[in-house]
Amino acid sequence: MGPESNWNLWPSLPVAPYSKRKTTMLDLGKGVYVFDQIIGIYYVQLPIRMTVLTLGDENGGDNKGLFVYAPIAPTKECLNLLKPLIEKHGPVKYIVLPSVAVEHKVNAGPFARCFPAADFYAVDKQYSFPVNLPPGYLGLPSWTRRLPISSGDMKVREGELPWGGGLEHEVITVFPGIKSAYQDAAFYHKGSKTLLVCDAVFGVTDTPPPIMVDVEEYRRALLFHARDNDNVGQLPEDTEENRRKGWKRIVLLFNFFFPGSATVDLGLAPLKNLQLDYSYGWGGWQPVSWKGTEDAAFDAFSAGGKATVLPIIEIILSRGDNGAEARRWVDKVTRWDFERVVPAHLDAELNIGKEEFRAAFDFLYEGKNKVRFCDEDARFLREAEEGFLNFSVYKSSLGVLRGKEGCAL
Repeated sequence: MGPESNWNLWPSLPVAPYSKRKTTMLDLGKGVYVFDQIIGIYYVQLPIRMTVLTLGDENGGDNKGLFVYAPIAPTKECLNLLKPLIEKHGPVKYIVLPSVAVEHKVNAGPFARCFPAADFYAVDKQYSFPVNLPPGYLGLPSWTRRLPISSGDMKVREGELPWGGGLEHEVITVFPGIKSAYQDAAFYHKGSKTLLVCDAVFGVTDTPPPIMVDVEEYRRALLFHARDNDNVGQLPEDTEENRRKGWKRIVLLFNFFFPGSATVDLGLAPLKNLQLDYSYGWGGWQPVSWKGTEDAAFDAFSAGGKATVLPIIEIILSRGDNGAEARRWVDKVTRWDFERVVPAHLDAELNIGKEEFRAAFDFLYEGKNKVRFCDEDARFLREAEEGFLNFSVYKSSLGVLRGKEGCAL
């Protein structure tokens, strides 16, 4: 990884991969391009994704250019990958920050400043924690515009929408607790029948993302988590089997923090086995002891890549108004005739339409926070809902998170 991947503003959110942000680009066809970087903690790393759409002649000759969704860190490498698209399709015309989440917000301002002639839109409930700073202190440029809740609310004829008639959008806004907000702006690209979402839905298989396989520094994360309990100092062989093994464990840790298929010890015991010269980093620190049931847990969660909602997001969506706003948003989004979904994390693209998308939110319509994955995996989040989160989130009539019984993790 060369100096073109350097990112000097990494201290604004000091998480992996810190100052080195490799960027990869993939052409999904029909004018849709995805740019991936990595984000994570303790080698629990996964893709964070920016999507770029080409605005063609159907949007008007004067509006030809690029639409950027969920900007990532604008490293020299990232901008160099974007340059051929600019040369071929025209300048960056529009940039959209579709979320209030810090991992997306922290990159949006620097990216927008690289293209000051572009219109920059952000969802309107931006806030900071623990001190809620004014918008001008959140790193967003002075020319930031509020993204309307819906393309229909712009009150103009379709051909006069800022980005033309080829795009529609709907924003979900949920207040899960005191002084907190969740927003996700879904955009429908008519020309490619593609739906863009940020964090609301995703899918994952046991195949590690290309960026984590192709980049040696990131491949270490897969092998780091492929270690067996009886030999934490081992250097697992770099095989496809070990990469998949490590990836499954990363996904479980990312989604559940304390998955049912593992025992986590954050005390002093794991520190006794540190090896400061361990080649894969972190001194080989291994606070996670796997029970050998993680394959079953992953299969229940993944369901072969079937679309689902992140567990913590499901908890959020059911708060405040007990899922009413989320149902409104899903009903609006599923009016569009999309054939694939591009989320900002994990796998992309998801080859699903409105029926599969809606099915990921069945819990909202059934009135129960039931999930397809193992109940043992849901235990920590459920106990958090009933414990320390009880003071910061509103109660929900959908109840606490409940998973599938009988997994025997």
